[in-house]
Amino acid sequence: MMDIERIDIFDNSESPVIIAGPCSAESEEQVMSVASKLSENGIAIFRAGVWKPRTRPGCFEGIGKEALPWLQRVKREFLMSVAIEVATAEHVELALSAGIDMIWVGARTTANPFAVQEIADALRGADIPVLVKNPVNPDIELWIGAFERLYNSGIRKLGAIHRGFSSYGEKFFRNSPQWQLPIELRRRLPLLPVICDPSHIAGKRELIMMLSQQAMDLNFDGLMIETHCNPVCALSDARQQVTPDELKVILSKLVRRSPDMLSSDFSSYRKQIDSIDEEIIRLLSKRMEIAREIGEVKREKGLTVFQPFRYNEAMERCAKGGADGKLDADALKAIFESIHSESIRQQLSIINKNIK
Repeated sequence: MMDIERIDIFDNSESPVIIAGPCSAESEEQVMSVASKLSENGIAIFRAGVWKPRTRPGCFEGIGKEALPWLQRVKREFLMSVAIEVATAEHVELALSAGIDMIWVGARTTANPFAVQEIADALRGADIPVLVKNPVNPDIELWIGAFERLYNSGIRKLGAIHRGFSSYGEKFFRNSPQWQLPIELRRRLPLLPVICDPSHIAGKRELIMMLSQQAMDLNFDGLMIETHCNPVCALSDARQQVTPDELKVILSKLVRRSPDMLSSDFSSYRKQIDSIDEEIIRLLSKRMEIAREIGEVKREKGLTVFQPFRYNEAMERCAKGGADGKLDADALKAIFESIHSESIRQQLSIINKNIK
């Protein structure tokens, strides 16, 4: 297990860590204006995009290294820590030379092990907190791999940023939250602080309050929220940024819940759940036993393993059962897809058992 050092800013568990600032540093006036307002509101960590990886060329890709002196002014005049995204070894070297206090690795970069390794090599010997956003695709091994590469280069002050995952087609959120992945990350790396980036999950400012509260309800350590003095005129991600005043309102409404609980309050519930879980496992084992028997019959009769009409029947039946039981249709569908996938695997093992 990685021996991660706790980043100082996460020591106060009474209140979440807030990192705020514009998506992009667009001008010195804009940076100082936002920083001034955020400082007045008690925000201690200022973020700004200096280099902006964009999906297609022709979009605003950041001011570049010319913006670094602006962030140095923020540090001097408002005594705020400053954080930026890096994507190359050159970015790392420039950030360290400019005295940047914290860096993060973006979602597109996390998805590229070569790029992460380049950043890790450039950081070797540096003592700076590094936050890693989840990769654009929902791959927890890729996310953990990024932490391992940085750790192997001597970086101990590590943290995660959950910014949601890309999906195709019409969608309510810009990036799907898929909360189960950061939850699993925390299970596997319990010392790792995890903050949420509701701006990138939401894609629109109206959803930021709801997502921020959900992150608090899931015991996240903090939030990174994109904040601009005039969001509608922002050169990047205008739709998902809030004003400093709007941020102040969001933070004032957040409810911070306690992670501590008395086991005596929940012992009876836990016993019931444990009993049900054991029954589920028993029934699944029985179902797979029957699946193997079906595989034997299919092998003898020369039938294909996958029977589309039967699969459709099963999925329609589970959808109806979910509606009757007030269960989420998508969640139930995912469960039965996994069960069916395992049934297919079991039957294939029977049919192919004599194949060398």
